[in-house]
Amino acid sequence: MKPDAPVYSLKREARALAREAGIPLHAALDRIARSRGYRGWSHLAASVQPRNAARLAASLGPGELVLIGARPQQGKTLLALELALAARGMGREGHVFTLADSSAGVAARLRDLGVQASAANLSVDTSDDICAGYVIDRLSRADEPVFAVIDYLQVLDQKRSNPELGAQVTALRDFARESGAVIAVTSQIDRSFDQAAGRLPGIADIRLPNRLDLGLFDRICMLHEGEMVLLTPAARTVEHPG
Repeated sequence: MKPDAPVYSLKREARALAREAGIPLHAALDRIARSRGYRGWSHLAASVQPRNAARLAASLGPGELVLIGARPQQGKTLLALELALAARGMGREGHVFTLADSSAGVAARLRDLGVQASAANLSVDTSDDICAGYVIDRLSRADEPVFAVIDYLQVLDQKRSNPELGAQVTALRDFARESGAVIAVTSQIDRSFDQAAGRLPGIADIRLPNRLDLGLFDRICMLHEGEMVLLTPAARTVEHPG
């Protein structure tokens, strides 16, 4: 099943509904999706993911570290999960590490992709201890090459006992290159991103609580309203003012 209109058009319809009905945007998105026969907005978003997932998967090679960025409700976590699901087809173990979701939440997202968690053949880890060192320790134990998803960048150093974000991303980059692992990290996009401008987010729109050299990533993937752009960043340090 495919949406009967482009995602950006449905988003505009949802924004208008939210204003008219006085309801939150996420509720309006779900209402618009259900009116088209979907279980909710995540289910609708999943229906446009395969093209983006195939394109991104085809661009990645062993040892790459990729960032997947988008505003909320744009499908970045679904895209990352779909890549992890495709890991077996790449001859890799699929691993998901999330500080943003519960096991039940991940299972619900997998159902939106038409997969039952019990049949997904994924390792899902929701530990509060997730950081780069934790991820590297778990992946180092794998018997096969791995494809790992980390959800999400901005919470990796939320514990003061964890290394700063730049040191963690450097460790992940080094591990990927040494082991041949492919690691995808989801990322928030700053609220200042102008959605009315009809453009995709860029590197400057990545929300960063601390300094980070985005050149540590081999590829940056940006999503917005069903569209995707792949960027190969030059070394650049961004510091979010807030």
